[in-house]
Amino acid sequence: MGTKKGTLSIDSENIFPIIKKWVYSDHDIFFRELVSNGCDAITKLKKLDLMGEYELPDDYKAKIQVIVNPEEKTLKFIDNGLGMTADEVEEYITQIAFSGATQFLEKYKDKTTEDDMIGHFGLGFYSAFMVADEVHIDTLSYRDGATAVHWTSDGGTEYEMQDGDKQTVGSEITLFLNEDSLAFANEYKAREVLNKYCSFMPVEIFLSKANAEPEYETIDEADVLDTDEVVEHITEEPKEGEDGEKSEPVQKAKIVKRPVSISDTTPLWTKHPNECTNEEYIEFYRKVFMDYKEPLFWIHLNMDYPFNLKGILYFPKINTEYDSIEGTIKLYNNQVFIADNIKEVIPEFLMLLKGVIDCPDLPLNVSRSALQNDGFVNKIADYISKKVADKLSGMCKTDKETYEKYWDDISPFIKFGCLKDEKFGDKMMKSILFKNLDHKYMTLDECIEENGGVVVSPHEKEESEAKDAADDAENDVEEIKTTIYYVSDEQQQSQYIKMFKEEGEDAVLLTHNIDSAFITHLEQKEPNVRFQRIDADVTDNFKEEIAKEDEEEFKKTSDSLIEIFRKALDNDKLDVKIEKLKNENVASMAVLPEQSRRMEEMMKMYGMSGMDAGAFGSQATLILNAKHPLVQFVVEHKRSKNVPVICKQLYDLAMLAHKPLSPEEMTEFVNRSNEIMMLLTK
Repeated sequence: MGTKKGTLSIDSENIFPIIKKWVYSDHDIFFRELVSNGCDAITKLKKLDLMGEYELPDDYKAKIQVIVNPEEKTLKFIDNGLGMTADEVEEYITQIAFSGATQFLEKYKDKTTEDDMIGHFGLGFYSAFMVADEVHIDTLSYRDGATAVHWTSDGGTEYEMQDGDKQTVGSEITLFLNEDSLAFANEYKAREVLNKYCSFMPVEIFLSKANAEPEYETIDEADVLDTDEVVEHITEEPKEGEDGEKSEPVQKAKIVKRPVSISDTTPLWTKHPNECTNEEYIEFYRKVFMDYKEPLFWIHLNMDYPFNLKGILYFPKINTEYDSIEGTIKLYNNQVFIADNIKEVIPEFLMLLKGVIDCPDLPLNVSRSALQNDGFVNKIADYISKKVADKLSGMCKTDKETYEKYWDDISPFIKFGCLKDEKFGDKMMKSILFKNLDHKYMTLDECIEENGGVVVSPHEKEESEAKDAADDAENDVEEIKTTIYYVSDEQQQSQYIKMFKEEGEDAVLLTHNIDSAFITHLEQKEPNVRFQRIDADVTDNFKEEIAKEDEEEFKKTSDSLIEIFRKALDNDKLDVKIEKLKNENVASMAVLPEQSRRMEEMMKMYGMSGMDAGAFGSQATLILNAKHPLVQFVVEHKRSKNVPVICKQLYDLAMLAHKPLSPEEMTEFVNRSNEIMMLLTK
C-alpha cells in the first residue's frame, strides 16, 4: 500500500476540535481511554480464540505496556490484542464516534456478552489529542497475511496512512506530547494516573521508562523461570547457627528486576463473598482508601439479575469529634474507573461510606464521566439501598450484641439514610437503637413501652389513626402522646441528668448533630410519640405538692421573688417560676420548651441567630426552688445590698447548666464569683 491521505469522517454532531477539548473534563483521562481500548483489543482476541477463529500462541500473556520517554517527550501504549487492518483503521479510527466494540458485539452477539467489552464509544482514542500535538498508530492485525499499518495525525481533520513495519500482532499508539502536557512523560506522574484509573483493569498493565538503566534483584535459584534471565549465579556462604552448626550453602540468582503489574486483574469485588476472608477485605480497604483504621464491617454486593452489579461497601470507624463524615464510593464499569460518588447511582446517605461498585450495565455518556438519564439508574440506587438495609436489619435481629457495639459509629449513616430515603427508613425503623442513661440500648418500641406507651402493629396503627381522626373530628379530643426524654449534651445537662436518676426517670442520649432533624422525622412517622429534651420542663415528678392552706402565702412569695429577680437582672420580661423541688440542693435551673428550642436551632441553621429570639417565644424560663436557703434569703432580706448579686449569680448558674454563656456573660460571671469569694474573707 502506498501512502494514503484522507479526511476524517465525522459521525457526530460535534466538530473534531470540540471533541478534543470538551468531551472530557479531566485531561489525564486519556490514560484510561487508551488503556481501555487496549483491554478491548485483548478481550476480542481471546474471544476469537475461544470461538476457534484464531489460535493464541502457547506462551501468550495478555498485557499492556505504557512507556514514558521524557527525552523524546513521548508516551507509548502497546497492547497485544487483535490489531487492525488498513480497512479497520479507516473504519474505527477515521470515523469518529464509531464504536468498534459495538460492531464486534453485533457480529458475535450469539457467542459473546457485552459485559466483557469496555469500550462502547469511538471517541476514546481521540482523548489523546487533548495532550498530544501528534499521534501515531502502528498496528498489525491477527488475520493471516495481514500487513502492518502506520497511521499519523496532527490533531486536525486530516490523517496519513501507509504500510508499517510492526512485527507482532497488536497495536502501538505513540503520543508526541504538547508543551503543556510534558508532565505525563514523567514516570511518577504516569504511575499516579494509572493507579487512579487503571488499578483494577482486567489486563495486566506495566509501566516503564525508555532507556532506563536496568534494575536488579536477587532471588532463590529455585524461583528462576528461565535460565536466560539470570545475570549472575551467587552462592551464599554457610551461616553458623546458635548450636555452632553450619548451614548448607544457598544458591541465589541475580536477575533483571521483574516488572510488577499496576493492575489487579481480579479485584476482591469480582469474587464470591464466600471466597473472601476478613483479612482480604481489610487489606483491600487499606490499599484502596489509604485508611489504616480498620473498618467496622462491610457489605459485599453480588448480583446478576435483573442487572449486573458487584461491589463492597465499608462502614468506616469515625471519630465524629475530629473526622469529617465524608466517604468515597468509587464507581467502576467492567473494572474501569468511572468516577467518585456519582449521586445518580449511589444513594446520597451511602456517600458517607467508603467502597467500590462495579456495574457494567450503567448507561454512560460518551466520556464515561457521567450518566445518561435513565430510569434504570434509579433501580440500581434502590437496590443498593435495599441491600444495605437488609444487612443492617438482619444483623440487628441475629447478632444484636455486635450490632450494639457498632451502633454509635453507624447511627449517623443510618439516621441520615432514614431522612433521605423513605424506603430505607421504613426497613430500618425496627432497627434504630437508642442508648439510655445507663448506656443500655433500646429500640423505639422498647422506649415507648418503658414510657408507658403502647406499641401497635402497622395494621392496627392504620385502623387506630382512622378511628382517632374520626373521634377528633367529632369530639375535638386531644390525643395523648408518649413522651421520650433525651439528652443532647451529657456534660452540659448533667444537673438535669442527676435529677432524673434520683427520681428513677430515664432518658436517651441523642448527642449527634443529625439527631435534631432525626427526632422531628420520627415524630412525623410516629404521631403518638414526641421527644422532649431533659431540660425542656420540670414535670410534677420533680416537685412537691403545695398544701391548699399554703397556696395563698406561696403565691405572695412567688410574686415577690419574680419582682426582685426582674429588678436585679434589669429585665421586666424575664420569665420566672417558683417551685418546691424535691431536690433541696438545686437552687435554680432554666428550662426552655421543646418547640421554642427547636425554633432557636432552626433560626441558627438559617443564619437568623442575630434576631430577637424572645420575639418567637424562645426565652428560657428561670425556675427557683423555694426550699433552697439562697432563695429563702432573697425573700427574707430583699433590701440587702447582696440580694442583686445573689440573684444574678443564681440566674447565671441556672443558665450555665442549660447552655453556654456568651463571652460577655461569662466574663461578668467570673468577676462576680471573685467578688462573692472576697465577701467570705471579710
